Amino acid sequence: MTLDSLGPAWIVWNEEQGRVVLAFRPDIFDGSALPAPCMPTIYITRGRRDRRPGGQRIGEDWFVTLYLEPEVDCGTDSYAAREEAISGAVDLAAAFTAGRIDYRSHYQVPREDYFERLDEVTDKNG
Repeated sequence: MTLDSLGPAWIVWNEEQGRVVLAFRPDIFDGSALPAPCMPTIYITRGRRDRRPGGQRIGEDWFVTLYLEPEVDCGTDSYAAREEAISGAVDLAAAFTAGRIDYRSHYQVPREDYFERLDEVTDKNG
């Protein structure tokens, strides 16, 4: 599977040698109906996860993380190769769009109005 396999709700926001960022519906996360900082993103990164930004990435593994907000993530999966990570990210994006990701469980403080709006733009209710 390649990035061309992404559904229409996701775009490639940034692609570099060791990192790819996918964004969910940036057209609606514009600050009015849905806050821009809450735009779901999927990061595909190479190297150790405990390194500080700007540092030298070490390691061969690839990691896929779905962020609901900058400080709210749905966990990270590890892959041995970039192609596997891309495939995993495309599958994760499809699962999110289809409403199969339980994003409510990753928040400490419930945000029901936001969750209801997010349910509307994913297939959570359908």
